[in-house]
Amino acid sequence: MDDHPQNSTIRRVMVGTDRSKTADHAVRWAAGFADRYDAELFVVQVVVPQFPSATEFGEAEQTRAAAANNDLSHLARQVAGERGHALVVIDSDPALAIVRTAEQEAIDVLVVGNFGMAGRKEFLLGNVPNRISHSAHCTVIIVNTLQAAGGQGPEVAPALRRSAEHLSPEPHLGGRAVYIATVMAKHGLKELFSQPDQSDASARRQQAKRLREALEELGPTFSKLGQVLSTRPDLLPVEYIEELALLQSHVPPMPESEVVRVSEQELGVPWEDVFESIDPKPLAAGTIAQVHRATLENGDRVVIKVQRPTARAEIEQDLALLEVFAEKVGKRPALNQVIDMEAVFKHLSTSLQRELDFRQEADNIERMQAVLADYHRLAVPAVHQDLSTSRLLVMQEIQGIPIKQAPAGSARVEAAHQLLESYYKQIIVDGFFHADPHPGNLMWWKDRIYFLDFGMVGAIGSDLREHLLLLLMALWQEDAAFLTDVTLMMTGAVNRRDLNVPKFQSEVGDVMTKFRSVDLSEMQIGPILQEMSVVSLRHGVPLPASLTLAIKALAQVQLATAELDPTLDPFDVAGKFLMRSVVKRMGTVLNPKTLVYQSLKLKVRALRVIEAVETLVGARSGEKLVVNFRANTLEDIVHHTGRRLALGLTAAASVLASGLTVMSTGVAEWVPITFGIVAGLLTVGLIIDLLRGR
Repeated sequence: MDDHPQNSTIRRVMVGTDRSKTADHAVRWAAGFADRYDAELFVVQVVVPQFPSATEFGEAEQTRAAAANNDLSHLARQVAGERGHALVVIDSDPALAIVRTAEQEAIDVLVVGNFGMAGRKEFLLGNVPNRISHSAHCTVIIVNTLQAAGGQGPEVAPALRRSAEHLSPEPHLGGRAVYIATVMAKHGLKELFSQPDQSDASARRQQAKRLREALEELGPTFSKLGQVLSTRPDLLPVEYIEELALLQSHVPPMPESEVVRVSEQELGVPWEDVFESIDPKPLAAGTIAQVHRATLENGDRVVIKVQRPTARAEIEQDLALLEVFAEKVGKRPALNQVIDMEAVFKHLSTSLQRELDFRQEADNIERMQAVLADYHRLAVPAVHQDLSTSRLLVMQEIQGIPIKQAPAGSARVEAAHQLLESYYKQIIVDGFFHADPHPGNLMWWKDRIYFLDFGMVGAIGSDLREHLLLLLMALWQEDAAFLTDVTLMMTGAVNRRDLNVPKFQSEVGDVMTKFRSVDLSEMQIGPILQEMSVVSLRHGVPLPASLTLAIKALAQVQLATAELDPTLDPFDVAGKFLMRSVVKRMGTVLNPKTLVYQSLKLKVRALRVIEAVETLVGARSGEKLVVNFRANTLEDIVHHTGRRLALGLTAAASVLASGLTVMSTGVAEWVPITFGIVAGLLTVGLIIDLLRGR
């Protein structure tokens, strides 16, 4: 081909750009190509609208598009002189917009880049060269812009690189298993399979220390397993929990090249197209991920959490070995006296798989943002959802200080109160809470406390939340007997005949007395619940797993609030919050729809009770119950009980009717008064009947 072809049919060349560095490489290539043929050069940029054009935000986009057209015109003249033309198109489908524009301008050759077009920019082209090549009616040249990225990554398509990254080879379980067994033997952990001496706490402490040392030597995955286990006092003895809490993850930081490689694999573009800079020094290096400060191209300061390339493969390999181990030896009685292997494996597998998917952490942050909406002194970082994936999390940088360094003043005191109360709300009302609120995960910025690191969260079911509400009320009123009853209901041990209830109640009372006698600055509900959990474990009635995690979190957050405001009374905060919660629930119950629903439920249950009684006394076909009574006959008992139940239900209905009608403007004044009088008379009648029946 001649350097300056004559009589060429190429008169118009178009190139697409999103104004990224790699796209600029395609523009320069197209300019050179057009110059060789003395052709016109059209540089097209597509703006994807985010709002309807008729709205105020839509008009703002039109303004930005006009500004983009000016910049693009300057670029076109710079690379092609008088032959350069700029076109800015607003369209939700970049590929089709380019094809249509090429047809309208009678383009002979259309040039697009093969990289740097994954839709991560405000003004974007979209990673759609294949769609353009299949749809365009002119010649399409796809320029290799990978080299413009500075040699970052191998010369393969991003999609292929991402797929190859997630293909993990069959784990070498055999060699890994031998290494694990060698480390275990080295630390003498075979003692775990022998019968432990339940009275020798020092021996258990020594075993726990050996376990911690072995887990540290086995590397990042096992260190992470130990850290997760340290939150489960229901699965391990207290000595193991305390020792595993000391675990440190000795993990060397990833090199900058790996951070960039993983980021580009997840973004699908060179990192420079999204970030202006990434701080090479990590803020933190963990077993699963590494955290860096970064700046987006628009100037926003963010932190990025990048998953280690080998994290998933290593964890899944070790989990596979643990599963085999749990199946083979987890049923041994001697081992089960120390650890419930089946429960341990299930918990670890669920926790680690959840932590490997950063999208779940992003969802946790957004959910917590809704939970904290009523607290203006509490907040969470904003998440850049469009840049976040399962292995990359991009969040707002919280440029604050540790909460203990928060300046003294009303904002600090108010924040302490809201922090403590928010945990009662998270645990009791929403059933969703930040499970690791240690000081490193709480930052002070702009007169607010920010929660960081949502890799570990907890959830509590509605039934358990009801019991926990009663438990805290009992603590507030120092009612050891009722506290014992609630604890046994929560653990499903109400009918346990082998349980020494008086002794259990006595120990619970001792815990309450111990903590209510200390100074205000030392008085914390979290530690009380933790000691109650220990008492429950000692009596063979462990609290539910989700509750033990909530107790640990509550203990951590109360230590933080004590630092912020030593004069804060946790019982006063809890009591007032609980009363507001109870009143709010009563308001919900008084809702007419709820009243109708509950009355229908009561009717069905009453009919079932009557049917059961009729069956027992022989009035209905079925198995009969023969009982010899020394006192009143069964008919008398049923009669008296039915009369009292009827009086009670009618009195309650009258009270509710009085309350509902008094709030209505369309009801005469005598109606609620009448209902109130009827309720009072029925209540008096019920009391007289109860006294006469004694």
